[in-house]
Amino acid sequence: MTKADNMLAILWMLRSGKRMTAKQLAEELEIHVRTVYRCIDSLCASGVPIVAESGPNGGYSILSRFADSPLVFDAEEQKGLIHAAIFAKEAGYPYSDALARAVDKLKRYANEKQLDRLERHSGGLSVIYPPTDGGYQAYLQMLEEAAGQGRTLEMEYDRGKGAASPPRLFDPYGIVFWKGSWYAVGHCGYRGEIRSFRVDRIRGLRETEGRFERPAGFSAKDHLLGNLLPDPSGPAEFETVRIKAQEQVLNELCRHWLFGHALMERRPEEAVFRLERSTLQTYVPYFLMPYSTALHIESELLLRKMTEAGARILAHYEAMLSGQTSRKGDE
Repeated sequence: MTKADNMLAILWMLRSGKRMTAKQLAEELEIHVRTVYRCIDSLCASGVPIVAESGPNGGYSILSRFADSPLVFDAEEQKGLIHAAIFAKEAGYPYSDALARAVDKLKRYANEKQLDRLERHSGGLSVIYPPTDGGYQAYLQMLEEAAGQGRTLEMEYDRGKGAASPPRLFDPYGIVFWKGSWYAVGHCGYRGEIRSFRVDRIRGLRETEGRFERPAGFSAKDHLLGNLLPDPSGPAEFETVRIKAQEQVLNELCRHWLFGHALMERRPEEAVFRLERSTLQTYVPYFLMPYSTALHIESELLLRKMTEAGARILAHYEAMLSGQTSRKGDE
């Protein structure tokens, strides 16, 4: 038998609840006792809680709570693991290789019928995300491991403004996948506060000897969303915006994270939002541009800003068109 077969056989024998010596296991499986020791070491390394007791009545056994737990996934659990591995890989999850190995183990011990079912489910789901490079995943692994170990990192970060940011000490409290991008949330030594950083803008990570304790009850996800979404109870000024359109158009609009959070009322062809005024003056007009004339908006501020944004876009492309026309005329 292969080593994997020996390990599985030892596992099943120990799950019976009996304490068995290495010699007894070797005789039962007709293998050398040193092979038993190697298999036991591999099982322990993979997380199996095997207890070794010395003495006349000693031997190997498994903790009772593990022995009582199921070792076999049912069909739905197997399908869920395979689909989760596909999502994780496409999203750039840092331990996709480990998930792939877990899926390979499921397939290795499946019979022909089970394997065919697993392959059909694997081929029936696809996920499309922008590809990530190896360095990006290496940073995600370092951040996740540092968060779990409480280890401070030194980070070089590109703020996206063309100016180099000085290296900073960073205590990563967690990583978050949000709208197709990964974020690292933690305490920034440069700013002296908890901040979030786009992982794709990290230009360098190094381990340090520093250690930290994550605040009790801290949620990286809640912190990130708290920074992205406006707080109605905060000091910011809000404006009510009523938008009328076909039901399918409004359904699409309400799926956007900002509009979905700000939705106050909804009818089949009408939606009322409570939006922060600063967003109406910045990026909301540009987000609504692709809807063209499909929207009827009731907000003087938003309409004025969309008119100004539209005029800037029109002037930009008219100048571009005029320049290209002039060059063609000179040829």
